[in-house]
Amino acid sequence: QVQLAESGGGLVQAGGSMRLSCAVSGRAFSRYVMGWFRQAPGKEREFVAVVNKSGGFTQYADSVKGRFTISRDNTNNTVYLQMNSLKPDDTAVYYCAADESVFIRTIPREYDSWGQGTQVTVSS
Repeated sequence: QVQLAESGGGLVQAGGSMRLSCAVSGRAFSRYVMGWFRQAPGKEREFVAVVNKSGGFTQYADSVKGRFTISRDNTNNTVYLQMNSLKPDDTAVYYCAADESVFIRTIPREYDSWGQGTQVTVSS
């Protein structure tokens, strides 16, 4: 089992940028596919982005493609989500998650471990 801790959330104006970080501890970070998900009030948790174990492959939700970038640092056991051109619809609690599978997956229930989440609020 791994422990995940997100940071970097807060309040930003529409059009602004923010970078989220997720520090991972407990087991070898490079064993895990890492994903970012978000959950807005009254809505289900949804996929945002995923990066494979080496960092060489990424996949994004259509709603964030071209605006968000996921990356990982396997030396420092951290995954990042750079968010640009933020919109009020991006307001949510953002979670990082770890998956020990060999597959790239986008469904929340398929992930093994989760962080506590960090709030991102985008004002109009």
